[in-house]
This record gives sequence, structure tokens and C-alpha cells, in this order.
Amino acid sequence: MIAPRTLGRSGIAVSAMGLGCWAIGGPFWDRGGWMGYGAVDDAESRRALARALELGVTLLDTASVYGCGHSESLIGEVIAGRREQVVIVDKIGYAFDVAKREVIGPDPSPAGIRASCESTLSRLRTDYVDILQLHLFDLPIEQTLEVQSVLDSLVREGKIRHHGWCSEDPEATARFAEGSPHASLTTVLLNVLEGDARSLAVADRFDLGVTVRRPLCMGLLTGTLDASTKLAPNDMRVRFGWNLQSGKQAAQLTKLGRIAEVLRTGGRTLAQGAIGWLWARHPRLVPVPGFKSVAQVEENAGALRFGALPESAMREIDALLGHSPRL
Repeated sequence: MIAPRTLGRSGIAVSAMGLGCWAIGGPFWDRGGWMGYGAVDDAESRRALARALELGVTLLDTASVYGCGHSESLIGEVIAGRREQVVIVDKIGYAFDVAKREVIGPDPSPAGIRASCESTLSRLRTDYVDILQLHLFDLPIEQTLEVQSVLDSLVREGKIRHHGWCSEDPEATARFAEGSPHASLTTVLLNVLEGDARSLAVADRFDLGVTVRRPLCMGLLTGTLDASTKLAPNDMRVRFGWNLQSGKQAAQLTKLGRIAEVLRTGGRTLAQGAIGWLWARHPRLVPVPGFKSVAQVEENAGALRFGALPESAMREIDALLGHSPRL
């Protein structure tokens, strides 16, 4: 069993893998198109969340905009009476219509940030969030630092314990980390098929925790997608032009074919190997794979038993892909 991680200078200990709770929010509408991963079954989502807690997963990573509040509401139901068992990383920065499940747009104003925080606490049925991140990746740094002052106030008021920003620009991440001792978490997009690891050096410099988004490459690393797969019309991968027969996704499937058996080292599934690759990649990384079912949670959490991929497997993957994953 792989040891828990500490989320940087926050000092908060979490399971080495968390749950990415975007998919369970269900589809929602944003700027003329669907977001999310298609239809979900709320009862199955509740069972999956509860099963994750039974299996030792303690980090839940969500955002107010996921399902326009629906992901948070489901989490609030499941953690009622056991709030102290979980660490919640949440993200705010968008205004939306809950009833219509439609995003209105970004709102980084002080009043908007405060209102978003209060709504998040209400949906989660809690009086604090462990780490609250600004969800606006490309907000100008000066405006972001204004938001940071509001987040600092929320720390002082006890409504959040620490905060962070989802920017993946290393210079901007450093500026944010310098701006407050409460800035304790950043995010990277990284998996064995794609990503940008530049912000890891910043995380080391400022002792930041690091959550990993798209650790399973939006499903490609689960082994459940191939050239014949048909995605639902309300799955955002359709909106983003996914093509499993040609182009980027087809090329990624070809790469996966080269390394699949190495990822399965020691009896792992593909998904477990992909998570193990991240643990071997850097000690700060906490993957937060998404899920829509109990079976997916059980498979992903099974990676905790195996731990990081061995060094020999990492070197073999480097050779097969023609690159090195090391900083």
C-alpha cells in the first residue's frame, strides 16, 4: 500500500490518490456546448463515493461548476456525518444557473468569490473547505492576486483552511505562491501520454501540493476506448473534436499500444499502471482520476495496493515512447 501524501506546506495528509468528481456532476451547458462526460446515475455516484471512502480514499476533488453545483451536492449527501474522514479540494470562479445547469461566465469579483464560497459550503453541507482553488486558469496575475486577498480573508474567517490556483503557467504559479503563506496547492495536466510538468519545479521551490488532472487521459488510459467507440452527443469529448480513428486521439491510442503491457507490470490494470506511472514520476503528485461507477472507483483505488511503477518499467516506457518523464 502506497503511503499517504502531504499537500505541501498545508501539512494536510491525504491518500496518494483522490477522486476527481467532475463526471458525477453530469452534463451542463457552457458557451454553446456540452461539458461533462455524459449522463450519470446519481444513485450509482453516491455508492461510488461511499465505496471510495471504504477503500481508503480520503481526497475528494471537485468544483462548483461541475454539473453547476450537482457534484458538490452529491458529495455533501455522502459525507454527512463523516466530514472529518475526508479532505475536500474545491474550485470556484464561475457563475452559473443551477436550475438550468448553464454557465453564465467567469466571476472573479470579490463579491462573486464570496458568494461562490458560501454556495459551495451550503451544497457540501459543511462549514469549511480544506483547500479552495481559483478555477480560472488564464486570469491575469494582478487580478488573481486581488482574488488571493479575498481567499486569505476566507482563511482568517475559518471558511477555508488553505487555497490555491489552477494556473499551469510556472511563472504565474510562483507569483501566486509568493503572495500568501496560505497558497498550498497547484494543479498539473499530466499523464503517460501527454502533459506539462514545468510547474513541478515551482511546487518543489515553494512546497506546494500537486493534484493531477486528466491522469487517465480523459479515459484513453482505461483500456475501454478504441477506434470503434461512439461517444454520447452530450459528452464534452465530442464537443472538443475527439476522433478515435485519426488525429491526436488515434495517435495516443497507438502510443498506448506500445506501452500497455509495461503499464500492466505486476498484475496492474492499464488504469492502475497509469496511476503508478505518476507516483513514480514525482513524489508530490496526487492523481485524481474521474469515475462514474463503483467498478471504476474499485479499479482506480486498487492502484493504492500496487504503488508506484518500478524504475525498470519507467525506463522501458521512456524507451518505447522516445522520451524521458523526469524533470
